[in-house]
Amino acid sequence: MTCSVLLDLDGTLIDSYPGILASCLAALRALGHEPDETLEIKRIIGAPLEEIMQILLQSYGDGRVGEAVTAYRQHYGESGFLGSVPYPGIGNSLAEMKRCGLQIYLATSKREIFARRILEHLGFARYFDGIHGSVPSGELDHKPELLAHILSRHGLSPSHSLMVGDRRHDISGAHAVGMRGLGVLWGYGTRDELETAGADQLVDAPADLARTVLSMVKGTQSPGQGRC
Repeated sequence: MTCSVLLDLDGTLIDSYPGILASCLAALRALGHEPDETLEIKRIIGAPLEEIMQILLQSYGDGRVGEAVTAYRQHYGESGFLGSVPYPGIGNSLAEMKRCGLQIYLATSKREIFARRILEHLGFARYFDGIHGSVPSGELDHKPELLAHILSRHGLSPSHSLMVGDRRHDISGAHAVGMRGLGVLWGYGTRDELETAGADQLVDAPADLARTVLSMVKGTQSPGQGRC
């Protein structure tokens, strides 16, 4: 059976902080607030958007999470998504994993339409066998549901698949559906967060991603399978 790698987006493939910050500020202003331009959000990037908005609105005593999410997505779809840059070496790692015969899927809490536009804008979409994220119905907002959907949609075996991400949601989501989780240390989550979540392994730099992924999936391949 061919091995598969499922990749998070924000904090794993791209540094999306500038665009996300701009859209968070725009959402808060749309609701009549005056947020500090230096708003600290790095610790919550990677969580479902509703959770992020709920946290940001708490200091204002504002419970209009749905309105904030709508305002955020409007701004992000117009310009925020362009404020994303790939981590150095990520493009090479994607190319190497594809060359070695892995199936590559995106698994992000970001709205799928935005994720696809970002990957196409950066020239990364060609590496992916499937691009998946949250949908308007809300049924795929959380990682366990999203990962289960991807496994089912593409007929993937959890034991032959690996989830890669920078936050606890990625690791706990992977374990919830019977997958292993690889934590990356260049994103928005900390080593302590990933270790506490039970990451099966950690990788320090984007340039080492392909090598680490391939070493983890090698033991799940049948003799003669794959091209590396």
